[in-house]
Amino acid sequence: MKTIDRTKPVLVTGATGYVAGWLVKKLLEEGLTVHAAVRNPNNTKKLKYLDEIAAKTKGTIKYFKSNLLEEGSYAEAMKGCELVFHTASPFTMEVKDPQKELIDPAKLGTRNVLEQANRTPSVKRVVLTSSCAAIYGDNADLKNTPNGVFTEEIWNTSSSLKHQPYSYSKTIAEQEAWRISKEQNRWDLVVINPSLVVGPAINPDAVTSESFNIIRQFGNGSMKAGAPEIGMGVVDVRDVALAHFNAGFIPEASGRHIVSGHNSSFTEMAAQLRPKYGSDYPIPKKAMLKWVIWLVGPAINKGITRKYVTQNIGLPWKADNSKSKRELKIEYRPLQDSLNEMFQQMIDNKAF
Repeated sequence: MKTIDRTKPVLVTGATGYVAGWLVKKLLEEGLTVHAAVRNPNNTKKLKYLDEIAAKTKGTIKYFKSNLLEEGSYAEAMKGCELVFHTASPFTMEVKDPQKELIDPAKLGTRNVLEQANRTPSVKRVVLTSSCAAIYGDNADLKNTPNGVFTEEIWNTSSSLKHQPYSYSKTIAEQEAWRISKEQNRWDLVVINPSLVVGPAINPDAVTSESFNIIRQFGNGSMKAGAPEIGMGVVDVRDVALAHFNAGFIPEASGRHIVSGHNSSFTEMAAQLRPKYGSDYPIPKKAMLKWVIWLVGPAINKGITRKYVTQNIGLPWKADNSKSKRELKIEYRPLQDSLNEMFQQMIDNKAF
């Protein structure tokens, strides 16, 4: 159980990311000094949104050049920090080389940051952004859970380099983090496992998160004929950021935390958007038949394999988020608010 000194700087890796942006905002509002690890500290266009927040708050932000795959590149940024938030990790489904684009950055990047924590005497706690993807690979996995619900005790054993490589990358990266953590006793590891993250971004110009690619499909006509009926967890980005913050500063926080506000699905998400946007945008009104997706899915998107269709389409998703409510004091926002604010931001940015 570690108490963090708020007068010491705090490191955030991948500081311009979707979740990290809201986390940095919270840290600055609380008056902390943020060491923001970014790929290019000279990219003023990408950093201007964080700079604007820093100018209006009592906190301070300092940028440090770093690279997930470059050993030692976090040394300067981590110096003097008691708390490290490791949020940097790729989230993309469209990859040519899963090993190079997903597995290596996730696993080696996590190892790089945590081994730097081992070399930095000031570090007391590391908060790692993992994913519910490290808990399950396919919705079909739900039937193998003890009580028909995903919990923090469960690990994804169904993903591999060839099937659900993104989920596989999150699983092995988190396992690597726990391995490194258990080999030392100076710093705590606290893990956040979010489901699909939605809601508005701090930087609307540089939204690269896969979340936006998914929600874009509700407005650009690609789901006009119907949405795939896939159960999934959904959570607001601001709730995920607060979960990180509280995981850093609540001394009793420990272990993994499923951070997911709603057991939902594509058709349910469409239903939440339809009242406000249904008359102006081709938001799907029904589910696409499973056999149609099985037939044409692989031709449209190589990520939609027949195995994926069989293991996910038409199957529910259910997780227990009670630990995050209890330990991290999270009260989840209504799903409709999160989706509508995100969709509106995309409209304002001419994303459709």
